[in-house]
Amino acid sequence: MMTELSLNVLDVAQNSVKAKASLIEISVRSDFEKDLMTIVIADNGCGMDEQQLAAVCDPFYTTRTTRKVGLGVSFFKLAAESAGGEFSITSEKGVGTTVTASFQISNIDRMPLGDMTATMHSLITLNADIDFVYNYRVDDKEFTLDTREFREILEGVPFDVPEVSQYIKEYLSSNKEEVDSGKIL
Repeated sequence: MMTELSLNVLDVAQNSVKAKASLIEISVRSDFEKDLMTIVIADNGCGMDEQQLAAVCDPFYTTRTTRKVGLGVSFFKLAAESAGGEFSITSEKGVGTTVTASFQISNIDRMPLGDMTATMHSLITLNADIDFVYNYRVDDKEFTLDTREFREILEGVPFDVPEVSQYIKEYLSSNKEEVDSGKIL
């Protein structure tokens, strides 16, 4: 089992990368009044047929040839359901896939959110040809990072250039702090 939810997000997003997505949207929304955190990862990758979709939560199903298990999605599902939440995955061949996991924030079995700044920074800087939209919301405050806007401003300068990479990391970190005001997620 993974130790924090951000690692589940990283794993599912890597599935989107392998599915040849050109756009991956990741949303983390926490509503303390409703005691609910919802994480959505949506992509425009190759999608799955009904047979693949039915098997994707099985830990012994994987499309990889390097190992015989695919634990990422099943661990994410287990994490959500263990924390009083729900899990769903929808997919359409040729259109994309959406994974949604919800968690009761106060549930003692909910894993911490973890370092979403590092997760998003890694995804963005290590996948140069993929666009990401990241939305982070806590109660009534939120921010969105859209790499398509960054690309327009940077006019072709890659995200892995040290100064750009550092700016992205600082942008994610400072906006996260402003949005969650130090609330432990």
